Amino acid sequence: MNARVYIIAAAIGLVSSVVVFGLFAFVYRTKPTKADNDAYRQIINGEYRIFAMPLPEKIDFAGEDVPLNRPDVRESLDREILVNTYWHSNTLLAIKRAYRWFPIIEPILKANEIPDDFKYLAVIESVLSNASSPAGAKGFWQFLEETGKGYGLQIDEQVDERYDVAKSTYAACHYLKDAYDIHGSWSMAAASYNMGMGGLQKRAGQQYQNSYWDLLLSEETARYVYRILAMKEIFNHADQYGFVIRPAELYEPLNYTTVQVNSSISDLAVFAKEQGISYKILKWYNPWLRESYLKVPQGVTYEIKIPA
Repeated sequence: MNARVYIIAAAIGLVSSVVVFGLFAFVYRTKPTKADNDAYRQIINGEYRIFAMPLPEKIDFAGEDVPLNRPDVRESLDREILVNTYWHSNTLLAIKRAYRWFPIIEPILKANEIPDDFKYLAVIESVLSNASSPAGAKGFWQFLEETGKGYGLQIDEQVDERYDVAKSTYAACHYLKDAYDIHGSWSMAAASYNMGMGGLQKRAGQQYQNSYWDLLLSEETARYVYRILAMKEIFNHADQYGFVIRPAELYEPLNYTTVQVNSSISDLAVFAKEQGISYKILKWYNPWLRESYLKVPQGVTYEIKIPA
């Protein structure tokens, strides 16, 4: 094929592209006819499917059987399984992050005799991230400042231990133990984490009930334990709910050493440079450091993580 033929072919191709583009523009500039819509619906019905998920035959929360024989309970669980199955990005992120953070959270729950299912409470609270709510709750366990301080966390302008996964998990364990002692049920203890111990106790007294499954609660608290259950079910049977994650796509646990700091640091950026890392990485590994400096009171020692 000579050069003239190439030029002619190119010109024809260009004209064809313009014509096709023009037809697309014309189609999208005009109102679709009924025939257009009917044809489009056939494509959708033929190619697109959204499946309702079968509920598990049996499920428990912290060893407490969930009464799935009741329609109110079944439909409440169904709602949360559907929401979290089809909220793909959120649930995928939670599963990926769990590979990094559950090895820290699980042993602390076990050491404090808190059922393992409560790790999913952190999932629904923050998607295993140092989130911050409009109400001022922060960290993996979403402690408000007053509650966090009440359970031994340091919270001030330069240090906020709500952002320390291990320390905030210990604090959550102490809260949940107190809630269990009041309510005598782990599902009620979980609900009180959302509503507050006093508020839930008052509501239970008003309704002459002491079971989470029998209480009429605000929508947020009424959904709360079911959201935990949904995440537990999806995490434990991810493939059955359509989540396919290869091992290489999971977030690896952080590998680090710790530096003991018992004297003040006037400039954490300089400190980071001395450790051979950036200021950004220092804060990423130690999100509880809230300022660009660290004043260390006499007799106090902080542990700062440095990536290995």
